[in-house]
Amino acid sequence: METTIAFILIFGSLVFFHELGHFIFAKRAGIMVREFAIGFGPKIVAITKGETLYTLRLLPLGGYVRMAGEDMDSVELQPGFRVGLVLNAKEEVVKIVLNQNKQQQDMLFLETERADLEKGLWIEGYDEEERLVRYNVSRKAVVTENGKDTLIAPHDRQFGSKSIGNRFITIFAGPLFNFILAFFIFLMIGLLQGVPTYEPIISDVQEGGPALEAGMQDGDLVTKIDGQSINSWQDLASKVQESAGEALSFEYVRDGEVINSTITPKTVEQEGKTFGQIGVLYESPVEKNPLKAVAFGAEQTVTWIVKIFELLGMLVTGQFTIDALSGPVGIYKATEQVAQYGVFNLMNWAAILSINLGIMNLLPLPALDGGRLLFFLIEAVRGKPVDRQKEGMVHFVGIMLLMVLMVVVTWNDIQRFFF
Repeated sequence: METTIAFILIFGSLVFFHELGHFIFAKRAGIMVREFAIGFGPKIVAITKGETLYTLRLLPLGGYVRMAGEDMDSVELQPGFRVGLVLNAKEEVVKIVLNQNKQQQDMLFLETERADLEKGLWIEGYDEEERLVRYNVSRKAVVTENGKDTLIAPHDRQFGSKSIGNRFITIFAGPLFNFILAFFIFLMIGLLQGVPTYEPIISDVQEGGPALEAGMQDGDLVTKIDGQSINSWQDLASKVQESAGEALSFEYVRDGEVINSTITPKTVEQEGKTFGQIGVLYESPVEKNPLKAVAFGAEQTVTWIVKIFELLGMLVTGQFTIDALSGPVGIYKATEQVAQYGVFNLMNWAAILSINLGIMNLLPLPALDGGRLLFFLIEAVRGKPVDRQKEGMVHFVGIMLLMVLMVVVTWNDIQRFFF
């Protein structure tokens, strides 16, 4: 149960911040956002505020921000349509009712001749006395069909009407917010747990190891190996691992006293590789410093971005296969394992997942944010947009392929963890 709650909170937070990025920059560009959804499938909770419907849906596998003009949601009134109109005090249409045959108070009927609900904002047709009349339509008019209200979307409120720059940042903002979320998670770890100093201080000297035989003790601070300065644990570990079987001259400080001893790392073989060990364990000291916590957050974010790109490169070159990928089931099982090691490890895992989600969405593949950004770049080079039908077909094919990939990855996860 705890794992389920942790998984929902982590995955929900990553999706929420991703979609929040799209939402904020869409609003900033003046784009009408019709729906802000977390999850897919049937609605569990739905709240309308302003012009946006906020929904929580049954399947916690993602989310979306539905913007006006993106999904062919415009209303077209064909000649001969019989509609009911509600006017305001300025004689502007504020409500257009479709499929309405019953007369209601304050409603007049019109047999539509022509209408422009995007740019000109007017409707023209024959009233009940067969007169050709024309009414201006309010920018905030509502179209009602089968009991469902939909705000009209004037052309300047639609996604496609905005500049390439505004469209680009609106889509890019989703992955960007995943990186920002990761930074803040790492920042909170640095503030609450402390920032690792990575000082080369020995935490635990193991029984029977070369270090114990040479007289090294817990708490010793290594300063030099073979005359070379050791400034971090990484320096110490690298020198020892590359010196299997070679005698090394250690200089370390204990209670203010400088001690020198010779230690020969023993040779260890693992996964076909040979490296040296001296039999010590390490747990980095931490320092609680707000400025260092900020630097730690930025450093960890950049480090994991680089690592994930390196892993992607290994996937492309064949060093990893599709069997190594994990879907929701694999992420759930990994979350279960990480949760056993405490809240800070869980926070670290959430930050890594957030970075991973941001990078995956930036890949230039159809149906992903990166695929859409690629079409914007093509538009910028060509000087005109790619045909919407062709672009839509590419994204549709991409969605189908992603669904197939998700099924394959999920099946691999099920076989890996349950069979």
